[in-house]
Amino acid sequence: MPYSRCKTHLVRLEALLKQQNLWSDSEPSPAALASTAPFSCDTMAFEEWLQFIFIPKLGAIVDAKQPLPSQMHLAPMASQVWQANPVYQPIIEQLIAMDDFINAAK
Repeated sequence: MPYSRCKTHLVRLEALLKQQNLWSDSEPSPAALASTAPFSCDTMAFEEWLQFIFIPKLGAIVDAKQPLPSQMHLAPMASQVWQANPVYQPIIEQLIAMDDFINAAK
């Protein structure tokens, strides 16, 4: 059950990113993907990190039925990045829901 709920959250997040035209057809360079900075903030935009790192990695964990993260705090970063643009509020709310789901699943 937690895996299907997590997958639903990921599908919703992807749909919201696409709806707001934050979904890219071009993958970042291998160097950008290799960043070790939090959220790869030194090499890509937050929405790129969500698309190319977060969604695939959490999706792979779900598909393999591996343990979900014990804690997650993505909404504060999203709020910081998109605070001046209220059109992205639905994405922030989805990330709040995902944070709450992961943090309650302990």
